[in-house]
Amino acid sequence: MSIFGLNAFLALSWAALIGNFTLTNLLIGYVVGYLALWVARPLFARTVYFERVWRVLRLAMMFIYELVVSSMRVVWDVITPSHLACPGIITIPLDARGEGEILLVANLISLTPGTLSLDLSPDGKTLYVHAMFVDDPDALRRELKEGMERYVLEALE
Repeated sequence: MSIFGLNAFLALSWAALIGNFTLTNLLIGYVVGYLALWVARPLFARTVYFERVWRVLRLAMMFIYELVVSSMRVVWDVITPSHLACPGIITIPLDARGEGEILLVANLISLTPGTLSLDLSPDGKTLYVHAMFVDDPDALRRELKEGMERYVLEALE
């Protein structure tokens, strides 16, 4: 059994012991199971599971931060009389190679207000993105590569 499967089993066991299968109880069970497995990690073969959980959490926190900041920027542009938007389409050369990596990068970009993934080049090396605020295309390209794409690649490696 994989360590993730064991952690999921511990989370389900926790919820069964509590007697209530709610999302809160499952999350608490997952955290308690993770901590128990982390303490017992010398008993397992070398694994990247414990580091990957932190990288996935970091990706989620980065996305939530970007979601809040970009939402505020779009809201501010909508409610103020002067429009600050400078829409445009940029190309982003991708370091992501797997279909899952590219899919996750494109979807996270599309879920962030003010940006939308439009297309992927046939060779899968370039992503076309429409953005609401393209004052400096190179800065936006660098921000997306060093932000979304880098965190996705770290989480999935």
